[in-house]
Amino acid sequence: MQVFSDFFTVWIKFFFILTPFFVLSYFLVMTRKMNPLKKTALAIRVTLAVIIICSVLYFFGNYIFSIFGITLDAFRIGAGAILFLSAVDLVRGTKSGMAKEDGGDIAVVPLAIPVTVGPGTTGALLVMGAETTELHTRLLGCGSLLSAILSVMVLLLLATHIEKLIGQRGLTILSKLTGLALSAIAAQMIFTGIQNFMK
Repeated sequence: MQVFSDFFTVWIKFFFILTPFFVLSYFLVMTRKMNPLKKTALAIRVTLAVIIICSVLYFFGNYIFSIFGITLDAFRIGAGAILFLSAVDLVRGTKSGMAKEDGGDIAVVPLAIPVTVGPGTTGALLVMGAETTELHTRLLGCGSLLSAILSVMVLLLLATHIEKLIGQRGLTILSKLTGLALSAIAAQMIFTGIQNFMK
């Protein structure tokens, strides 16, 4: 029972860090002229790209820190600040800087990076991956991360139906709620980093 509770806790963190409803809104905009078959294929390609990117960030965070001589707590504060700014953008509805469709393949850029895995998400994944050193917690985190990414994939596969069900206004509201959850996660990262520095 404790394992399930821990899994759900980590899963919900990863799910919101991936800003699923903002990704869904952007996916709908970018695929407006696509037929259902192409939308499905694109959603699967985006998911595969995100799995690869997130796995690298999650499993190699410690090595990245050691190469650049960055302490985990320093990165916690920096990543938390960036994640907080992303959260503010979501709440205000001003998240920008995304590449526009140019007729090429949009699965990796911009849908995987930077829409799904932006700067704030990158920092959070590096920190969360570096925090897990024991095998069972790493496996738990890996399973939770994969489940969160697959949950986002389900949203993308059902994008058209979700839009019909709740409308664009509903998606905007959900994006803002995601921003609020992200701001809490960011604040906790910053607080933990500062607290450890003060010890």
